[in-house]
Amino acid sequence: MRTAVSSPVGDKRLKILDATIKRHQYQQDALIEILHRASELFGYLETDLLLYISHSLKLPPSQVYGVATFYHLFSLAPKGVHNCVVCTGTACYVKNSQKILTQVEQLTQIHPGETTIDGQISLMTARCLGACGVAPAVVLDGVVLGNQTPESVCEKVGAWWHNGTK
Repeated sequence: MRTAVSSPVGDKRLKILDATIKRHQYQQDALIEILHRASELFGYLETDLLLYISHSLKLPPSQVYGVATFYHLFSLAPKGVHNCVVCTGTACYVKNSQKILTQVEQLTQIHPGETTIDGQISLMTARCLGACGVAPAVVLDGVVLGNQTPESVCEKVGAWWHNGTK
């Protein structure tokens, strides 16, 4: 495994990321902010980009990867046009979020962390969305929705298919 990534000459996104890292004075505790910026610039956090950040901040790659995979807002692969995040935290799990997840998997024919072949829909899980009072919760295209059922979520995700995404 490589420990550093060479920056492609002329990639303006990498220059912007470097400026962000420099603005944070290469501080390791700025990792989340830097990952957010990298995600905004590149759309997702590929392995080489994580290694580049790891090298720049002098952090172990495992730590950078751990943070990137902990938060549902970060993706290690290109995201679909539409995104569905199902909360699997304790409150949501007790209120049957697993049934929601199973039915969405059946509808889309993908598993959490995957994107449909046509690149239209990504399915993810999160350990907690912080919406425990309205469990079970899902995030559809960035909007947190509470008190969901398998039927309500599949209806919304199914609408993505019927609006030209299939």
